[in-house]
Amino acid sequence: MTTAYVTHPRYVEHDIPGHPERPERIQAIWRELDRAGLTARMKRVEPVLASDAQIAAVHTEAYVKLLNWLATQEQAIQFDADTYALPVSAQIARLSAGGVIAAVAAVLRGTADNALAVVRPPGHHALDHRGMGFCLLGNVPIAVRYAQHAHGVKRVLVVDFDVHHGNGTQDMFYQDDSVLVISTHQFPFYPGSGSVYETGDGSGLGYTINVPTRAGMGDKTYRAIFQRIVWPAARRFQPELIVVSAGFDAHWKDPLAMINLSLTGYAYLTHELICMAEQLCGGRIVFALEGGYDAQVLAHGVRNIAHALLGDDDVSDPFGFHNIPSGEPDATTLITQVVKVHDLLTDDDDNEDAQGA
Repeated sequence: MTTAYVTHPRYVEHDIPGHPERPERIQAIWRELDRAGLTARMKRVEPVLASDAQIAAVHTEAYVKLLNWLATQEQAIQFDADTYALPVSAQIARLSAGGVIAAVAAVLRGTADNALAVVRPPGHHALDHRGMGFCLLGNVPIAVRYAQHAHGVKRVLVVDFDVHHGNGTQDMFYQDDSVLVISTHQFPFYPGSGSVYETGDGSGLGYTINVPTRAGMGDKTYRAIFQRIVWPAARRFQPELIVVSAGFDAHWKDPLAMINLSLTGYAYLTHELICMAEQLCGGRIVFALEGGYDAQVLAHGVRNIAHALLGDDDVSDPFGFHNIPSGEPDATTLITQVVKVHDLLTDDDDNEDAQGA
């Protein structure tokens, strides 16, 4: 099994001290992958700089021009209260989007079986016309369009398990039936989007599936979501490539949210997605880093992705489970609602298949 590994030392240059999306996040990942002996086992692939044309496949021409202008300036700009861009950030954002492109290219060219892109800044909140929510470019959408335009891929499944709804990714594919976007996220929560009834528009109607979880939900809920929603939807769609927006801020220790996934629970999601890829699209899957703001949780979470992509059974979970005396909130109503809205009703045999996958 060959796993492509894409990252770059320049990712730390995008930095305003004290910001939650800080260089220490990616530095902790690098250290943990080295410590676990995983860096040496993966095939290092250098990121490229995303071109104007690749960016413009999902962003406006005006935004591309703004980024080019920013690179010539001496001062930072602020897109919103959370999102900044230094003059160097335009190039680092291109390198981040280009990292996911390089990961996708390695898989589609057959030089790797699967891939892990450890990049920053993240991308799933970026709008077509501006940065938002720590994100400057739609890293995953840019790479998806690259897969379609450069490699002729017809159907791409994007699964986003970051705790925040990937509103930018959703918007970029909202009218597109060639990309199925499935998002699990805390709701109501930042950025305020991602209700069950946001399902796409025009030819894309039904190709956006949102699973808005309540605060306190955790491993049990997410297992049921994958068995009853993600698996049936993926089987029906029959993707040729799976790209995962991997955020670890749904972990119970994360300071920015209130979902109670454990690292063991996250590892389950990772293994299920890899199984989906193996069953549905020849193992072609790429994991791209999004959020996660407890650096050690993030480091071990990404380590577990690397283990899974390499075919290891190892799961690193030094933090264990968050004991909630009252247990997880009941997710039955939510799951039933999503299943009904998207006509994902399956018979018992299908459910058993999903559980055993």
